[in-house]
Amino acid sequence: MSSKRVLVTGGLGFIGSHTVVALQQEGFEVVIIDNLSNSSLDVLGGITQITGNTPEFENIDLRDKTAVKDFFEKYEDIEDVIHFAASKAVGESVLNPLLYYENNISTLVYILHELNKKPSAKFIFSSSCTVYGQADELPITENAPVKKAESPYGNTKQIGEEIINDTCKINVDFKAIALRYFNPIGAHPTAEIGELPIGTPQNLIPYITQTAIGKREELSVFGNDYPTNDGTAIRDYIHVMDLAEAHVTALSRLINGKEKNNYEVFNLGTGKGNSVLEVIRSFEKVSEQNLPYKIVDRREGDITAAYADTTKANEELGWKANRSLDDALQSAWKWQKVVEKREEEEN
Repeated sequence: MSSKRVLVTGGLGFIGSHTVVALQQEGFEVVIIDNLSNSSLDVLGGITQITGNTPEFENIDLRDKTAVKDFFEKYEDIEDVIHFAASKAVGESVLNPLLYYENNISTLVYILHELNKKPSAKFIFSSSCTVYGQADELPITENAPVKKAESPYGNTKQIGEEIINDTCKINVDFKAIALRYFNPIGAHPTAEIGELPIGTPQNLIPYITQTAIGKREELSVFGNDYPTNDGTAIRDYIHVMDLAEAHVTALSRLINGKEKNNYEVFNLGTGKGNSVLEVIRSFEKVSEQNLPYKIVDRREGDITAAYADTTKANEELGWKANRSLDDALQSAWKWQKVVEKREEEEN
């Protein structure tokens, strides 16, 4: 792969950092923008340990329009962007919608505004299966209707896709792919990087691993009265390494001119759904830990089931998820133990 410079926004976050590693291992030069609001500079060291190469890093808050403009003037050769930087907790978005609209929409507009000046910009957008809401049919294809969002977070992803699509309509040289991920989990096999939420985890897997290691008293399972086999909600859990590789594949598709349209959408998942209780059992098996949990009320904004039809990504992108739920949970547990050890050494 060429040594093109790629901007990765939110590149020290969970999915962003794993994608930076995958890009570097394919020969891309990476520049990271991150404001460290939900990440740590330590992640840069983890990326360096894995790849032997430290990406350039800029601490920029993308809500600052002038700072975004200044960045693209400084790095005038950059025309390829993978955009992760966003707030991402469904529950928090319900409580603080304006934060989500500012963080997730204005930042996107400022980046697109600068990229739109480039002669051949390429843009990969971190979207989400939340755009489908509770789908009428499972598995969910890219042709499923985008329903009224169940949360402000989901709405920001819908609006983001519309903004990108409208940009592509008026600029035929602008090429973009929206990747609708299902539920990313796991960590790099080296345990140098992984999911490291600041404060109380909003996602299932870090809450599981933190409970297993003793940081949390017990796991709350939100609802056991869903119309599923065991009453708990079903999601499509995809290993973050598979997801990271999909971003490299998608960017390469645009660089090599393989796209069918200048705006495309792909689902990224395993194509298989697992219930919360199935995830707990899988974790207990791979970690050899008993996990304390209790059933509590459903969360506002949560849906019953969502899992992907990945046919389009498999056939058109030439990508598929190769790692299992057990693999992902084992890597997440290995990562949690490393984090715990580090924290003990620091204290």
